Amino acid sequence: MAAGAGKDRRKGGLIMGARKPELAEPVVVDQFWANRRHDAIITELSTYKGHNLINVRKHAMSKDGRLVPTAKGVAIKVTRLPDLAKAINKALDKARELGLLQGEGDE
Repeated sequence: MAAGAGKDRRKGGLIMGARKPELAEPVVVDQFWANRRHDAIITELSTYKGHNLINVRKHAMSKDGRLVPTAKGVAIKVTRLPDLAKAINKALDKARELGLLQGEGDE
């Protein structure tokens, strides 16, 4: 454990159970093809420098057939996930209202 890690500075003692759970490896939640070039949008949960994140990112197909992440995407703390879901649901409703989408599963 690093010096000072897990200590309560006010009391000088250890905080038992105060750490958030961390993911050892990213967990892919969903993915779908973004276009005919085989770019994909991948949604995953991960931990980076002690912060749990939701990452929605475009991945491009490499020459050897692997999906590799691009700079195009967003990563935010998981605690903001309800706000992101609310914003996406509002965008979905607005797109339907404007006639951009007719119903479930429309592209």
